[in-house]
Amino acid sequence: MEVVRPRSVEEWLDRARPLLLADEARHNLILGLAGTLRDHPEYYPDFGLWLVEADGAAVAAALRTRPHNLVLGRGPDRAVALLARSIEEELPGVVGAVPEVDAFVTAAGRDAVARVRQRIFALRAVIAPPRPPGRARPATVADRELLLRWWREFVVEAIGDEDPDPDGVARNVDHRLGARDAGIALWEDEGRPVSAVGWGAPTPSGIRIGPVYTPPEARGRGYASALTAHVSQEQLDRGRAFCFLYTDLANPTSNKIYAAIGYEPVADSIEYAFT
Repeated sequence: MEVVRPRSVEEWLDRARPLLLADEARHNLILGLAGTLRDHPEYYPDFGLWLVEADGAAVAAALRTRPHNLVLGRGPDRAVALLARSIEEELPGVVGAVPEVDAFVTAAGRDAVARVRQRIFALRAVIAPPRPPGRARPATVADRELLLRWWREFVVEAIGDEDPDPDGVARNVDHRLGARDAGIALWEDEGRPVSAVGWGAPTPSGIRIGPVYTPPEARGRGYASALTAHVSQEQLDRGRAFCFLYTDLANPTSNKIYAAIGYEPVADSIEYAFT
């Protein structure tokens, strides 16, 4: 086995595709990021690409959009360990599905803390939930200030980052409001937005749903369920074979909500921070 550094995203995707598409749902994050690097190069101008190959075929893969964490693809422990020992740059952390992310952290030989534990879900058909009052509509630039506030609140609550980078939040919201392959939907009740659901980072057959955010005062009324189901159905109607999303394992309510509208668990994922 050997570690290789493809010169372009296109080359990395071409060589990694058989490995990653063997379990597209599991690899939705790394595939979605690679697609964003290819289709929107201005969004992540600084990145790194790695593959482990054996007999000319990829057996492990990773990418990093600096300064963020390394994102890991599936591979046998030997290949993941080789990758961990070969990456020379200082990593703030790594995110990937279990067990490959655990194998990477062990081989890296650094102290690490499990910062976020999530579950990856995939949906092929929507089970319509009870409909709450109101309706769904696309978000527009007129909603930008509200979305910036809600995105910040989501990061604090779901990711545990008490001081979200305002430029990063704005870049994420603005990208979704302007891109053809991403967007945000709002649920309105009596003309007032009460919930938001984003989507983006498409994979060859699917697309990732999220963030999903309802402010505390509007929770428990079915808005997020209805809006997530609406957005998911729209994506399926546009020809996606799957929708993917991540849930916080510490939040049993959200896991129950998504399962009720048709999302099925694929794998668990952990974000480790190196200390």
